[in-house]
Amino acid sequence: MSDQVKNIPRIVPPYPFEAYTHIISPLSAEEGGGFLITFPDIPGCMSDGETEAKAVKNGRDAFVAVVSALHDMGRDIPAPSFSPGDVTAPNASGKFVARVPKSIHAKLASRAKTEGVSLNTLVLTFIAEGLGRQHQA
Repeated sequence: MSDQVKNIPRIVPPYPFEAYTHIISPLSAEEGGGFLITFPDIPGCMSDGETEAKAVKNGRDAFVAVVSALHDMGRDIPAPSFSPGDVTAPNASGKFVARVPKSIHAKLASRAKTEGVSLNTLVLTFIAEGLGRQHQA
């Protein structure tokens, strides 16, 4: 087996980094600490950093690397699923309240604790991931 490395040329992404929803989550001490950045619209694209700012900086590099790799493989580069100009509800404030059964609330709270994030962050992550998957279908 040979050790071959393919150098993939970096491309200019069709959509800028800022157009994509990205989620920054704290990492537990067991995971090395710091922060994780993920992109719901681009499965597998993630990075981390000691601070939120470093996670974003490293996330920019990961974003270009993944987009360049997708382009090199001839795969479609997912478009961002959300743009502030796409909001069609005239009174969309970005805030809403959801009532869920107590059993679901307990499961979400437990998962958030396990992940080391707030319940709000966990639910927003699930929503963003779901919207990203729906947009890709």
